[in-house]
Amino acid sequence: MCAAKVAAVSTGTGRQVILDSAVTNMNERGYHGTSMRDIARGADITVASIYHHFASKQEILQDIMVRALHDAIAMTRGALLRSGGAPADQLQSLVRAWVMFHTTRQLDAMVGATEIRSLDDAGRRLVVALRDEQEHLFRDVVERGVEEGDFATEYPRDAVRGIINMGQSVCTWWHADGPMKPEELAERYADLALAMVKPVV
Repeated sequence: MCAAKVAAVSTGTGRQVILDSAVTNMNERGYHGTSMRDIARGADITVASIYHHFASKQEILQDIMVRALHDAIAMTRGALLRSGGAPADQLQSLVRAWVMFHTTRQLDAMVGATEIRSLDDAGRRLVVALRDEQEHLFRDVVERGVEEGDFATEYPRDAVRGIINMGQSVCTWWHADGPMKPEELAERYADLALAMVKPVV
C-alpha cells in the first residue's frame, strides 16, 4: 500500500474518472483486491458504464501504467533538453524531474512500481519497453560522462539502475505533510545521484 494518504477521486468525466478511481482503489487494495464494482463506486458510475471505455480491468491497469510512463519520459526528457551540456548538469536535471514525478504523481507511480506483476504478457512487454526507454535517458548521460572523463564510476550501468531505483522508491515513503517538499527532496537526490557516479573535479 502506498505511504501517501489516498487522494480524492477526480471530478472529471469519462475515462479519466475511471482511471482516477482505479488508481485510488489499487493503492488501497491492490490490483487483485480491486473489483470493477469498487472502481465504479469510486467514479460514481455504473459498472456497465466502465465497459463503454475499457474492455477489462486489465486494460485499465495497462492504461494507468502506460500513461504514467509516457508522462515520466516526457518530464525527464524535457528536463534533459533544458539542462546544460555537461553530463553532471544533465544527470542532476534528470534526477530532479524523476523525483518530482514520483512525488507529484505518487499514486500513479505506486501502481507502476508494484503492479507490473499483474499485467498480462502483452501489457508487460509494452511497459518494459517504456521502462527501457526511460532507463536509456539516464544511461546515455552517465556513459557519456564516463567516456568524456567527467565521471569516474567503474560501474555505469549499475549506477544508473541504482539512481533510477532510488528515485522510484520515493513514492513508497514520501508524505505531502512530511518535513521535505518535493523540490527539496529532488535537490538532495540530485546530489546523491551525482556522488554515485564519482564526478571528476
